[in-house]
Amino acid sequence: MRPGRTVAPVVKARDLYEDIGIGYAAARRADPRVAERIVDALGPARTVVNVGAGSGNYEPTDRFVLAVEPALAMIAQRPPGAAPAIRAVAEALPFPDGAFDAALAVLTLHHWSDLPRGLAELRRVARRQVVFLFDPSMTSRFWAMAYFPESQSVPSETGAPDAGWLDAFLDVRAVHPVPVPLDCTDGFGAAFWGRPEAYLRPEVQAGMSWLAQLPEDARRRGTERLAEDLATGRWDERFGHLRDLTELDVGYRLVVAGEA
Repeated sequence: MRPGRTVAPVVKARDLYEDIGIGYAAARRADPRVAERIVDALGPARTVVNVGAGSGNYEPTDRFVLAVEPALAMIAQRPPGAAPAIRAVAEALPFPDGAFDAALAVLTLHHWSDLPRGLAELRRVARRQVVFLFDPSMTSRFWAMAYFPESQSVPSETGAPDAGWLDAFLDVRAVHPVPVPLDCTDGFGAAFWGRPEAYLRPEVQAGMSWLAQLPEDARRRGTERLAEDLATGRWDERFGHLRDLTELDVGYRLVVAGEA
């Protein structure tokens, strides 16, 4: 996605995650290797606002963090001891200019209703911006999409930005690929690239917005196709080599912008 491309309207995250967010934390636990990259990207920032914070994955524990999350269902799943959270949206952050050293946004931009406005808010309230997102041009080629093709038409996928698109709105200093480990502990979209059996589990599907938003019949058809291909060995004939890798670049990117 590049400047000038129309961003498809998306379901507001507040409304979406009130419906699909229940049980989200069961399949979503921060992977320590991904977390280390995110913390490194925050640099020396001592105060951080985590926008679209969800249940609190990837929030650093060695500095002050304030979480912003629109969905009560997600705030309710924040664990004891997590950073304090307020209910608000990215497009209207209730903070003065320059209130934080850094703004963090992890796998959330594709749910925002007004991306330019939300990014402008990140830049307004923090001198540094750290964004973890997926590149839709890569994730759209992920093998699981062949089993759940309808997922490419859900609003949050059709409107997802890539790292290059952020150049028009943030002072981007670096874009880092984030390979996903084979044994990734977080159940985000392509996390189980080499463990296909995971995509058969209802709790895993519920923790991935690209699957959770599907109509029940589409999700069932895809699950049955994948289960059959795993049982017959067809999946391994095509993709079995993935099981032997230790990590893979499946399109996740860490964008660092603003002041050092």
